[in-house]
Parts: sequence; C-alpha cells; structure tokens
Amino acid sequence: MKLSKSFVPTLKETPNEAVVTSHILMLRAGMIRMLSAGIYSFLPLGYRVIRKISEIIREEMNAIGGQEFHFPGLNPKEIWEQTGRVEAFGDTLFHVKNREYVLAPTHEEIVASTAKNHIQSYKDLPQIWYQIQTKYRNETRPRSGVIRGRQFLMKDAYTLDATTEGLDKGYMLHDQAYRNIFDKCGIDYFVVGASSGAMGGAGSEEFMIKSDAGEDTVAHCTKCGYAANLEVAISKIDSKLRDDKSEEVKEISTPNVKSIDELCEFLKIDETQCAKSRVYIADEKPVLVLMLGNDEVNEVKLQKEFGGNVRPAHPEELIEITGAEAGSIGPVKYQGRIIADNRLKDANNLYSGANKNDFHLGGIDLKRDVKGIEYFDLRFVSSGERCPNCNNKLDVFTAIELGHIFKLGTKYSEALGATFLDEDGNEKPIIMGSYGIGVERVMACYIEQHNDENGIIWNKTLTPFQVHLMGLNMKNEDVANTSDSIYEKLISENIEVLYDDRIDAQAGYKFKEADLLGMPIQVIVGNKKLNENKVELKLRATGERMDVDIDELISKVQELLK
Repeated sequence: MKLSKSFVPTLKETPNEAVVTSHILMLRAGMIRMLSAGIYSFLPLGYRVIRKISEIIREEMNAIGGQEFHFPGLNPKEIWEQTGRVEAFGDTLFHVKNREYVLAPTHEEIVASTAKNHIQSYKDLPQIWYQIQTKYRNETRPRSGVIRGRQFLMKDAYTLDATTEGLDKGYMLHDQAYRNIFDKCGIDYFVVGASSGAMGGAGSEEFMIKSDAGEDTVAHCTKCGYAANLEVAISKIDSKLRDDKSEEVKEISTPNVKSIDELCEFLKIDETQCAKSRVYIADEKPVLVLMLGNDEVNEVKLQKEFGGNVRPAHPEELIEITGAEAGSIGPVKYQGRIIADNRLKDANNLYSGANKNDFHLGGIDLKRDVKGIEYFDLRFVSSGERCPNCNNKLDVFTAIELGHIFKLGTKYSEALGATFLDEDGNEKPIIMGSYGIGVERVMACYIEQHNDENGIIWNKTLTPFQVHLMGLNMKNEDVANTSDSIYEKLISENIEVLYDDRIDAQAGYKFKEADLLGMPIQVIVGNKKLNENKVELKLRATGERMDVDIDELISKVQELLK
C-alpha cells in the first residue's frame, strides 16, 4: 500500500478526548475516528488489524468444531422478555421502533430460539455455534476508546449439549481455544474466576490484562497464579477473636457519630471492635448485614446468597425498619433476619448502633444477644491479604476484560422452550454455554502492552503491514527507482508492505511517523547508503539497525519475519 494514495490521517498531538494509551495511539496512528460517544469508525490501518484478529479467532474456533453463523443484530423484544433480560440489562439495552425491537448486546436468546426450531434429539447434539458480529450496549458513560463503547465487534460462541459432562467438555475446549488465541496475538493475560452477572449460570471465567485503563478490579497471587474478580475473590484474613469474658450490653451516647472511624475516634477503640450495620432489601424483605470494622459489603456475594434482587434500603426505609438513621443501626433487638460476615463469627464485646439516633451499644455478644444470626463470606478482598491457596500476599489492581466464558445451564433453553428428546424419549432442556471475546478490545489491549514513547510496537501477527518501506528524498531518481523496485519485490514474495513514497514529506517526519505506526521492520532507502548498494533496516521493537545489501534484502526480511 502506497502512503501517497492511502487514507492514514496521523496526528502529531494527543487528542483532548483521549486518556488511556491505546485510545491515544489508535487516534494518533490514524486507525480509528470517533463518530459519536462510544461509536468509532475503523479506518484502513485499524481495520486490517481487526481482520487479522478475527481470522485468528476463526482458526481456533474452527479447530474445536465451531460453525460460523451471522445472527441478526435487530431482535424482537418479546424474545428477550421471555428470558427476563429486558429488566436484567435495564437501560443498557437499546430499544427501537416503539420499543418493539431491541439491538442485541449478546445472542443467547436467538441461539436458543434457533435451537428450539431445529434441535430435536440427543443425536443432534453437541453443537458449537459462533459468530463475529456487531453488538450494541447503551453505555451511560462510554470511555477509554474502543474498550468501552456503545457499538462494538464481538466474537460470541455457544455450546449446545445434552449433558453437563458435555457442557464441561465444551467449556474446556473454549478455555484452551481462548488461551491459543491470546497467545497467538502476543498478549500477556491471566484468567480469573468471575461473576456471571446478567448472563446467569454457574461456572464463569474472565481472561484479563493488568492495566490502569481497566474497569474491573481483580485479586491476583503472583506465586501460585490464583486470580479472581473482586466481586468473587476470597482471601485468608484474621477473624475477630472471641474474648474469654463477655461484658454486659451498655448504651453509650454518641452525638453526631455516624461512621466507624468517627466511632473509633470518639470511644478510643480499634475498628476491629466494631460491627458495622447495613440494611438491604432482598425480595422485598429487609435484612440486616453486619461487617467487621471498615470491611465493605460485596453486593455480588450478597446477591449470590439470596438468589434474588438485592438493594440497599432507602433512608426513609431505615427509620421505618430500625427506628434510626444510618450510622446508628445495630443488631440487638432488631426484628428480622440478620446475617454477618465470617470474620464476625461468634464475636463478643462489640460496638454497634443502638437503633436509636446518636446512640451506640457496647459489650455486644453475637452468640448471646443476637439469636438466629447467619454467617457468610460477604466482604471485598484488599491488597496485602493472604492468598487462599498459598498464603502469599494478594495484589489487587484494575484490569481489562478480553474474554469471558460462562456455563449457562438451562436458563435460556427453559425460558424459550429449546428442548430435545434423550435416549429414553424424555423431553429435556438443552444445556448451554456462552463464550465471548471483544475483538476491538484485543487490539486495544495489545497496544496497551506494546508501546513506547514513540508509538505502537506491532508483532508480526497483528501488524497492519509487516514492512514499512521509506524512500528518503523521493525527488532523487535513484532513491525513487530503488524504492519502487523493492516495493514490487516485497509484494511478489507476499510480504505485506506499507510504502512511504511521498515526495514532499521530510525524512525526520517519515521516521517519526514510522515509529508511531509501529510496523515490525522498517526499510530505509537513502542516497548515501545506495552509493554502497545498501539500504538500512531497522527493527521497531528493539531499535536495532543494520545495513543490508540490496540483493540480500528480501531474504533478510523473510528471515526476520520467521
């Protein structure tokens, strides 16, 4: 491709709207342009990368028996209503045409609906169906370029099985395929246990990269490899030790004391002597949740225990339920269900609210004073806590999700009537799995990990072009003719080449732009080297330079590309 006849609108300066590295470099390198918030056009250089990622995905999906589909992005709303996901997705689901249709953010419903009409018997199973299709989510705050957009390209795959053993097998096939995909792309990733969220189902893993641009938070152990999304992460941490003797419950006036820190300062006590009380509404019923000190309630874990809709009680509800405002609520004499984090199990001599504004109780013994209390793991893990597997310290950091795999079970097949007849002639729901990869995210994540102060550093697998050929001073006939000849020879050897044949561009500008675009090999044709029948070759990743005889250039490039 000749730059003089191509659309590669590079930028010298960082655009104001770009903050994260991948967004900045994709804009500066002329790979994308924003049409509207969260909606991007992929320009020729960027789209070449997207196509290469898509082909890697196809190779690995086909290798495990996947069959490629192309399901419609415009879906009848009624199908989504049958599975309850119109409510589950809420405002992030795009509605069109008097709300009779929705734009699909994923395709479980359509896969189940298709299977319903065509899968009849266990002999028709298993199946692996996949597509690489545009998706839509009405993100309230699209950000970080293509990492979090309203329209995006996604590979979504689905397994259809007759048994849970078949689901397990399909799940592991995808697990390995994903590892192969990200390895081929040259991305340094890790795998975490995760929450299924609006997708539903049981088993769930995320493939992620560590990044300041990430929107997920994970706990990771560098020693044994334990990793989990913070929503489901666990750790080893000391519980509140039970004192030998329990004190009597006493009421303490605590004017204007609302937080754990304020209570500790007022009473000159440690936070581990306090039980923080919060009220949640679970399936329309109030539940008091107790946490040790400043531990925060993990609402995903809370929802897992209740298996339904859970939300914090509103301020006006708190007074009606407990008789007090937030900061003065406690478990003693509370009328209703009480659950506590495991760190508080059977603890005594605690301080908590008195269910009376500006008063707290001391000397609380959860065994003695709070009947019927239940204990669960309800807290968020923090950095420095011990790994549950090897006791090493955990690191908690932000990360970007590359892909997500789910064991869905029968949630969608039951809702949509997708059944099959087993060997005994009994009708059973198809068992499903779902597996997604954000194609544009793969590109962004690669750039997040492979760049320097000058620009992108592509590997030979994802690079838009393998060679960036530059003719310096193209007004010189020898330079122009030699550059043209090299260009034709590279093409004849099926080597992808971007040829900077611009006549008016200065050498310094060409060098800077080549480093910004980041092709693995730069071939520089200049008059000085030509006098020695040589050209200069530069490796973008290392900056290494070498002079190569023109007659040996093609073989040298082929050698480096191996």
